[in-house]
Amino acid sequence: MTQTWLLLLGAIGLLLALGVAESFWHRRNLARIPIRVHVNGTRGKSSVARLIAAGLRAGGIATCAKTTGTEAAMILPNGFEYSVYRPASPNVIEQVRIVGLAGNSGAHALVVECMALQPALQWLSESRLVRATHGVITNVRPDHLDVMGPEPEDVARALAGSVPVGGTLFLGERKIRGPFEEACRDRGSALVALSEEAVEAVTEGDMRGFTYTEHRENVALALMVCEGLGVERATALSGMWSARPDPGAMTTEELDFFGRRIVFVNGFAANDPESTERIWRMALDAFQGAERRIAVFNCRADRADRSRQLGEACVEWPLADTYVLMGTGTYIFARAATQRGLDVTRLVLVENQPALDVFETIVEHVGRSALVMGMGNTHGGGLELARLFRNRSIVKENRRWT
Repeated sequence: MTQTWLLLLGAIGLLLALGVAESFWHRRNLARIPIRVHVNGTRGKSSVARLIAAGLRAGGIATCAKTTGTEAAMILPNGFEYSVYRPASPNVIEQVRIVGLAGNSGAHALVVECMALQPALQWLSESRLVRATHGVITNVRPDHLDVMGPEPEDVARALAGSVPVGGTLFLGERKIRGPFEEACRDRGSALVALSEEAVEAVTEGDMRGFTYTEHRENVALALMVCEGLGVERATALSGMWSARPDPGAMTTEELDFFGRRIVFVNGFAANDPESTERIWRMALDAFQGAERRIAVFNCRADRADRSRQLGEACVEWPLADTYVLMGTGTYIFARAATQRGLDVTRLVLVENQPALDVFETIVEHVGRSALVMGMGNTHGGGLELARLFRNRSIVKENRRWT
C-alpha cells in the first residue's frame, strides 16, 4: 500500500511540474507577441478576424491569425493558410498551440477568434490563454441562448468575459453596451466604440473592392482596429480587399440548369434570426426578377434552440414559395413555423439527406427561375450544398450588394 501511494504521489507531482512548465512556456510565447487581438461576438468573428489580420499585414506588421468559422484555419504572416489539426473535438486549450506557432513564426501580432461559448470558458480563454492587448466585440445577437441566454443582455454579459485587462476594447455592438462598459471599468481597459458615422463612412466604392459579399459593419470595425494599431485606412482597406474570405462567406452563384435560371445565395453562416432576416431581405431586393423564392434551412438536432427561433421568426419575414428543411431535427423548425401560422404545404422536409439529393429536391421546385437562399447552419450539409451550387455556376464573378 505504501509503495502504491508513493507512486501515486509521484505521478501527481510530475503532472503538477508539467503544468507549471507548460504555463511558463505559454507565458513566454505570449510575451514574444506584443500585439494580441482577441475577436469575440455573436456574428462575424471569422470575417472580422481575417479583415483585421489582412489590414495589419498590409501595414507591414507581421501578423498571424487563427479563425474557427466554417473551418478552423491558421494564417501565417505571408498570408499562407492551412487547416488547424484537431485530434478530437474542438477545445479552447488549442489556443496554447496557436500562440506557440505564432511566436515561432516571428509574428509581431496575433489575431485570434474566440472559440468558447460557455461564459466561464470565455473568461478562461482570455485571462489565461490569449491575454489580449486588444479585444474586439463584433455584435450581440440572440444566438446560443441555451448557453449564454436567455436574453440578449445575458449574451452581452457572457461576451464581456473576453474583455482584456489593462488593454483596449473595440466594440462593434451599437445597442447593448452597458455590460462592456462595466467590464472595461472593472478591468482598467479603454473602450473604443464603433459609431453610426464610421459605418456610413464605408462607401459603396469601398465595398466593391471585395470579391465576395461582406458587411459594412465588419469592414468599419476592422478598419477602426487597424487604425487604432497604427495602420492607415487606405492601406488597411487595400489589404482587406486581397484577403481570402472564410469558406462560409456569403456568396452568390448563378446557374443555368437545363434551361432553368437559378440564383443561389449562400447565407448559411448567418444563423440568428436578426442576421438571417436581414440577408433574406437583401437577397429579395437584389433579385426581384426571380419567378419563385425558395428558402433552404439547414437544421441541426444539436442546435434545437436555433431551429426553433428561426422557425418562429421566418413567419414574419417576406414569404417564400417553398421552405426546404435539410439536416437533422427538421421537425423542430417545422413545428415552430406551423404553430406561428406558416402553411404546412409550403414545407419540404429532406431530413438527413446527402447534399446532392437536397440539390435535386430544390431543382424540382425552381420552375423557370428561382432565388434560392441557404440559411441556418454551415456545418451538417450547408457547406456541401453551397459547393454543389458553386461548382455548377456559370458566372465566375459573384454578384455583390452592400
